[in-house]
Amino acid sequence: MVSISKMQKAVDFLVQRELVFQRIIDQHGLPVIPSRPQGFATLVLLILEQQVSIDSAKATYLKIQDCVEDISPKHLILLTDEQYRALGVSRQKTSYIKGLAQKILDQTFSVELLAEMTADQARNSLIQIKGIGHWTIDVYLMFALQAPDIIPLGDIAVVNTFKELFDIHTKELMCLRAQEWQPYRSMATYLLWHHYLRSRGRQISYTY
Repeated sequence: MVSISKMQKAVDFLVQRELVFQRIIDQHGLPVIPSRPQGFATLVLLILEQQVSIDSAKATYLKIQDCVEDISPKHLILLTDEQYRALGVSRQKTSYIKGLAQKILDQTFSVELLAEMTADQARNSLIQIKGIGHWTIDVYLMFALQAPDIIPLGDIAVVNTFKELFDIHTKELMCLRAQEWQPYRSMATYLLWHHYLRSRGRQISYTY
């Protein structure tokens, strides 16, 4: 969990660099910083969230949770493809979840060790796993590992908010603009998400 003092330091830095962030805070208040537990279960949840709404992924995750003793590699590897399909998991995501579970069971990947790595090291470890791309890694780094300097330009809400608030329309230029927000790009992302949701009258719970 991000401490209040660290959060305020990041906010103070960003509003001095970017007036847009001050306007977001004036209009919507400060965002709640999302937090999820480290580990296999959160990676499974993020796989389920790929390309679908958070509410849809949550419903599927809870169905899986009801079907097994716990969300662990040893239990999810035993579910058949037919069981996954009945729970609403696509064939592709089933292969991703079972592949991740198998790597952990084979001890060729350790999710626990990610917490001991730098953000770049964790990214390099996770990207080796089929079905885990940069969006999934960015969100895991931000929500589970509380990495302070992530800008997930694979996230449609971040991209759309960039276009809306900064009139920037390519990811290359977005990346360049976001360099000005280092080392607090994660807080900048939370502010962009906050504006995206509040301006559309939406609210999301990231905890299940």
